[in-house]
Amino acid sequence: MLLRTLKNLVEYALFLPVNALARRMSYRAAGSLGSAVGGFVWRCAGYRTSITLDNLRRAFPGMPEQEIRTIALGAYRGYGRALMEMLWSGGAGEDELRSTMTLENPEVPLDALARGKGLILLSGHFGAWEFIVTSMSLLLGRPVTAIAQPQRNRYVDAVITANRNRFGSGTIAMHQSVREVMKLLQSGKIVGMLGDQSGPKESLFVDFFGRPAATHRGAAAFSLRFDTPIVMFFFIRQADGTYRTVYEEVDREGLRGTSEENIVELTRRHTAVLERYIRKYPDHWLWMHKRWKHTEYFESLPPGARRHDPAGESVR
Repeated sequence: MLLRTLKNLVEYALFLPVNALARRMSYRAAGSLGSAVGGFVWRCAGYRTSITLDNLRRAFPGMPEQEIRTIALGAYRGYGRALMEMLWSGGAGEDELRSTMTLENPEVPLDALARGKGLILLSGHFGAWEFIVTSMSLLLGRPVTAIAQPQRNRYVDAVITANRNRFGSGTIAMHQSVREVMKLLQSGKIVGMLGDQSGPKESLFVDFFGRPAATHRGAAAFSLRFDTPIVMFFFIRQADGTYRTVYEEVDREGLRGTSEENIVELTRRHTAVLERYIRKYPDHWLWMHKRWKHTEYFESLPPGARRHDPAGESVR
């Protein structure tokens, strides 16, 4: 315990000057620095590069190796940019944050919210995903509460949580989320989620880039239980470093009730929307994540033991 605390304090001591620097920089300078650091990590540090390349080769079979590596470099640069922009945002005012992005079709989430069933804003680690809480609250004029995985280092986590919980927005720790999300949706509120991290082995599996991937069922289960619309959102980086924010409601036609079949189908639908945007902007996604780490386990099971056949049939 003592060694862990000392390690956390050392990490925190290293984190503080980076955080302070990001807050003092301009938005463009912070993004440029983050992009440069991400490029350095790709070229020199070797952090998860083999995972990244393997994921890309499997997702885009037949794509030339040079193009694969170009996408990988862009993904690392984008990750570095997203982290520095997140730190920068902790010291930015409302007008500064609004100036970093434009809403392409805000009527989509606002119309969905007007139905009185709450709203699930769903995305992945795509573009400026760390802006989900502060920027969405400002741009939509409604508070957004996001489900977040706490950082391992509690001191760093406190700073990041404070960055997010501005302008009336908030966060819920993932392990405490179920009851709080139910209350928020029943009250007609907005809940933000990122739905692209690998679920545990016990999760349902849906097809993602041609391979079964363990996928969290929460967004679909909440949506079907409370008749809550799911609106996907994507931060698409522009040439000047700002973002264009696009919304797309997930089709729930024909899905009534919380049967396993309906949960699987709705999960498949929102995953397909995410995949479509990643295919269009592949360097925007976090390819270094072990998204398919349970795929071999799933494929080793006999068909009758699988929670879901990626070809489309629920088997249990």
